[in-house]
Amino acid sequence: MTPPTDTMTNSQLTTREISTPRGALRYHTIGEGAPLLMLHGSGPGVTGLRNFRDNLPRFAEHFRCIVLEFPGFGVSDDFGGHPMHTALEAVVELVDALALDTVAIVGNSMGGGVALSYASAHPDRVSRVVTIGGIGKNVFGPGPSEGIRLLQEFTDDPSRERLVRWLHSMVFDSALITDALIEERWAQATDPATLESARRMYGSAAFAAMMAAMENSTTPPPWSMLHTVSAPVLITWGRDDRVSPLDMALVPMRTIPNAELHVFAQCGHWAMIEQKSAFEDTVLSFLQRS
Repeated sequence: MTPPTDTMTNSQLTTREISTPRGALRYHTIGEGAPLLMLHGSGPGVTGLRNFRDNLPRFAEHFRCIVLEFPGFGVSDDFGGHPMHTALEAVVELVDALALDTVAIVGNSMGGGVALSYASAHPDRVSRVVTIGGIGKNVFGPGPSEGIRLLQEFTDDPSRERLVRWLHSMVFDSALITDALIEERWAQATDPATLESARRMYGSAAFAAMMAAMENSTTPPPWSMLHTVSAPVLITWGRDDRVSPLDMALVPMRTIPNAELHVFAQCGHWAMIEQKSAFEDTVLSFLQRS
């Protein structure tokens, strides 16, 4: 692995690249101070910047923000394999390449799960974790959820109509799903390499195989290992989340030793977007707590 070239200015977002044996990892950075690693979720057309770009100005006032682009989502190279597995490997590679002694992590959905897995395996490297939906286990609601089923339908047979239906399942306020957002997501989601990666994760056949493998595996599922996370964790959730319903928060809330839960009203899966100001206030208070 070769180290990245440092070209960051304190006031400007800079995109950088780390060369690894499997391909290029790309990330964006802005601000100065203690490092804050920001990990995006999954789904058609997602990127790190699309998840967090509107939050960066506020967080960059206090932290050196590092937004990682996971392999296979159209910005970093596709490393092959299951995107969630390569995402965790990418975090290890990035933190090592940047020589970060300790880091706080904010993770949206899949990114939150990756953050907790990293915190469990590397407790001395993680100071605090913030998750945004997407972790835990269905307790009362059916699985897969409405939003995941719509995501599978799009991944199996992409169309603009299916993309729009899935996007609407992500939010409480449908006005957030603008024509510009749809066009932006459609262009990224239908890129052949990005779509192939998504099908390894959310194609109906791949998803069914993954569920069957988890049921028959002797390896504990991720939600059963949350008690090994020693870092303080802030679990954030949208009350009206149709992708990862609120009951999924019950297991992590009870099993992570030092966890607290904050629920945002009138909010779907994108708490950092739909309740932007309240999310930023809540997370900054947690990250800066002595």
